[in-house]
Amino acid sequence: MDPLELLGHPVRLRIAHALRGGHLLTTAQLCARIRDVSKATVYRHLELLTAGDVLEVADERRVRGAVERRYRLHQERATISAETAAALTSDDHRRGFAVAMTALLAEFNAYLDQEHAAPAKDPVGYRQHAVWLSEDELLTMVGELRRAIAPLLANGPAPGRSQYLLSPILFPVAEPPAEAE
Repeated sequence: MDPLELLGHPVRLRIAHALRGGHLLTTAQLCARIRDVSKATVYRHLELLTAGDVLEVADERRVRGAVERRYRLHQERATISAETAAALTSDDHRRGFAVAMTALLAEFNAYLDQEHAAPAKDPVGYRQHAVWLSEDELLTMVGELRRAIAPLLANGPAPGRSQYLLSPILFPVAEPPAEAE
């Protein structure tokens, strides 16, 4: 199964998000993180992601007679290549965007469902800005955003760090229909 198909499901995308940045998590930890999904569903999607080589078993250990596995994300397999993205149809983009938004909504709800959630205190943001840009200005802005974000993607878990989900979305606004003469 190709990465696009594997990551084209909200639960699998959420598992990939949880493991980004070098996290090694057990199935129990993933289930605790994705509480709104049954354990059986998490197990099934872990199996698919592992069989598709998006995840690997980093290590195993015996815990009370059972085998506990910790999973690692293959970053390069959890990314859609530029060539694949260029070959997508409009319907493929619609499905991908719907999956991404479904996963994002589930993650945001999971954050809000925490007892200590504090959107006004935490740096929570979901603003939209309509900006007028030339092609050069657009390319400059995208380049600057990439330069700011890319180095931080290599950060791993460490004391004093919390994981955040950053979801930049950019697309041209649909043009209004031409005036009828």
